[in-house]
Amino acid sequence: MSSETHVPKSLASLTIDERANFCFGCGPDNPQSLHLSFQLDSADPQNITATATVNLTRLHQGPPGYLHGGIIAVLMDEAMSKLNRPLDLLAMTRNMEVDYLRPAPIDTPLRLVARHLRRDGRKLYHSAELIHPDGAVLARAKGFFLVINPSVIDPSVLAPS
Repeated sequence: MSSETHVPKSLASLTIDERANFCFGCGPDNPQSLHLSFQLDSADPQNITATATVNLTRLHQGPPGYLHGGIIAVLMDEAMSKLNRPLDLLAMTRNMEVDYLRPAPIDTPLRLVARHLRRDGRKLYHSAELIHPDGAVLARAKGFFLVINPSVIDPSVLAPS
């Protein structure tokens, strides 16, 4: 099988994490999930984006009143991973770099935007930003994802529950 083998059509619109239903970022069956919901825009194949509104609470706090850096990293990874869906590829994070520019407040509707940058064979390059309502960029990330063969994923986690 090639590294770009596709999943069954009945599951094709869902990411691996959504099919497993227990993803920490978006899994509907995980009571501890962040329950992120993304809007995908692939109208322009050269400018594919994934966008979500994030409004987290003190359960996700690091310094008093602000999001924990690890939670911000999860947000960035989750947003960038959603870009693989409109590319019709199964890919996993290989490397991610996050720049924390300003503290990200809790109990504030923040905008999370990811953009596909380019593809080089099995390598996908994405970026993401966490943006305050006033337009200030709070964090910025770059990610390198590798396209994988779906056969490496345990089929029992891909079945809908």
